[in-house]
Amino acid sequence: MYNVLVVDDDKEIVKAIEIYLQKEKYKIYKAYDGLQALQQIKENNIHLVILDIMMPNKDGIETLAEIRKDKKIPVIILSAKSEDIDKINGLNIGADDYVTKPFNPIELIARVNALIRRYTEFGSIEEKNNLIKNGDLIIDDELKQVLVNGKEIKLTPTEYNILKFLAQNKGKVFSIEEIYTHVWEDECYAADNIIAVHIRHIREKIEINPKEPKYLKVIWGVGYKIEDVGGNINERK
Repeated sequence: MYNVLVVDDDKEIVKAIEIYLQKEKYKIYKAYDGLQALQQIKENNIHLVILDIMMPNKDGIETLAEIRKDKKIPVIILSAKSEDIDKINGLNIGADDYVTKPFNPIELIARVNALIRRYTEFGSIEEKNNLIKNGDLIIDDELKQVLVNGKEIKLTPTEYNILKFLAQNKGKVFSIEEIYTHVWEDECYAADNIIAVHIRHIREKIEINPKEPKYLKVIWGVGYKIEDVGGNINERK
C-alpha cells in the first residue's frame, strides 16, 4: 500500500480527495498547512504529496521548497489559481505536476497513479542491465544514475524519465504530447507548460551551455530530441 499526503486548508477538499484515493487502496495522511505537511513527511514514509498553494502558516510554494531540499517524492500542486505563472512557479521549484481547482477526480487519480508508478520504478532495486551512452552522457538505469563528463547529475524522477525516454530514442523528435503520453503513460492533460519546464530543468543540469545545448534540443514547432553524438545502448558486463 502506498502512502499519499493530502495538504489543503479546506478540510472538505481533503476529505473528498481522501474518499477517491481510498477507493484506489492508498493510505491517506492529511495536513491543513505547510508546517503540518512537513511534520507528516518527517514522521511517515510518504510516497506522494498533493499540495495546495494557498495555505496559512507556510504556503505550498514554501513547503515544496522545503521538501525538495532532501526529498525526491512526487508532488502534485493543487491550486485554485489558473494562471500559467502560478503553475510554472510550482514546477520551477520542483513539482512534478499540477491540477487546477475545481478538478476532475478521475484526472487527479490518473495523475496520482502515473506518478506513483514512475516513482516506484525510479527507486526500484530490480536489476536493469542496460547503460544508455551518448557521447559523455551516460544513463545507468540499474542505479537510476545520470553522468555527464563523469559527474553525477541529480534529477527528479520526472526529469529522469523524460531524459531516459528521449535518450533511448536519440535522434528522433517527439512532440510534447508524445513525451507526456510515453512518460506519464496516460492521456495528455495540458502538457505544454509541464514538459517545457521539465525540459528546461534537464538542460540546465546536463548541458555545459543550456542556451547552446549539445544533447537536448528543441525542433521549433515540432518537439524535442536527444541529439545523437555517439554511443549505443550496451549491456552491463
